[in-house]
Amino acid sequence: MGPLEGVKVVELAGLGPAPFACMMLAELGADVLRIERPGGGLAMGPPELELVNRGRRSVALDLKNPAAIDVVRRLVAEADVLVEGFRPGVAERLGVGPEDCHALNPRLVYGRMTGWGQDGPLAQSAGHDIDYLALSGALHLIGRAGGPPQVPANLLGDFAGGSLYLVVGVLAALHNAQRTGEGQVVDAAIVDGSAHLTTMLLGALAGGSWKQERGTNLLDTGAPFYDVYETADGKHVAVGAIEPQFYAELISKLGIEAPDRYDPANWPELHKVLAETFRQRPQADWTELFDGSDACVSPVLPLAGDHPHLEARGTFVDKDGVRQAAPAPRFSRTPTTLDRPPARAGQHTREALADWGIADIDGLIEAGAAHQD
Repeated sequence: MGPLEGVKVVELAGLGPAPFACMMLAELGADVLRIERPGGGLAMGPPELELVNRGRRSVALDLKNPAAIDVVRRLVAEADVLVEGFRPGVAERLGVGPEDCHALNPRLVYGRMTGWGQDGPLAQSAGHDIDYLALSGALHLIGRAGGPPQVPANLLGDFAGGSLYLVVGVLAALHNAQRTGEGQVVDAAIVDGSAHLTTMLLGALAGGSWKQERGTNLLDTGAPFYDVYETADGKHVAVGAIEPQFYAELISKLGIEAPDRYDPANWPELHKVLAETFRQRPQADWTELFDGSDACVSPVLPLAGDHPHLEARGTFVDKDGVRQAAPAPRFSRTPTTLDRPPARAGQHTREALADWGIADIDGLIEAGAAHQD
């Protein structure tokens, strides 16, 4: 099921953002074949808990073996999409770069996931999410006035600026390839995607309604009606009462007198009033008070936290004994499902290669080109 049913994807396994993008393609219905090194790569835990690897079968190939490269090339000839997350030039040296693959399959969409992109002075440099955010300016945005930039885990760079842009690029190129019969390369760089995410604020900066100083603007904790406040039990609530009518409801439900919010000179005092008020009661009380209101106040929940709205929508599901996020977005006619748990490297080598039309699998295994877990 899923809107990408029938689309075949070869994933040359990498780290972080490329696997997450392939996870999304699989959840959208594509048949994604994950090619891993024997024994797997770096991991944050046991294979069954590497949730970004869910939704697809795993084949273990030793890409240092020419016979394994030949297998990849035969898979590429049958695929609609290839995704790789190597440093620039590595795929070319292996013999599975864009020119090699398009010679075999002109309609192939070749997705490339890197931090710095395929060219430029930093293209060959190592980096991580925090580095790409730093250079794009996105990291500078996050933090309180007078304090240092704050690190948003790796959600903003790796997955928002990286994975999602790769998925958008692959889907757009796939649409074009289906219409024209010609594939192309999608160069998805996290630094580019992270910079692109700042588009609205770049416009506000040019127009004078956004300042470079952290924690002094409408959406970065500068405004007291868009901030996080501690509650009596040491937990927190998030307040996003930007519009006048929502702010009026906030003040009404809190039952407080507040200074004029339209004069930024009053913001420090308003911050103080709201902080003192929210510290008077525990989070659960505030959650009950604001439930169903338009005051835009929400409890700050831990990872995979419980809430009636999340439960009603099935935002999180318990699958194979692990609580995890359900696929998103939702589709009315071609629903997505969680049909495969994360696999061990090489768990499906025999069955998956056979399904993709590869013969002499026993010979490949005996030669060390392929491995079956």
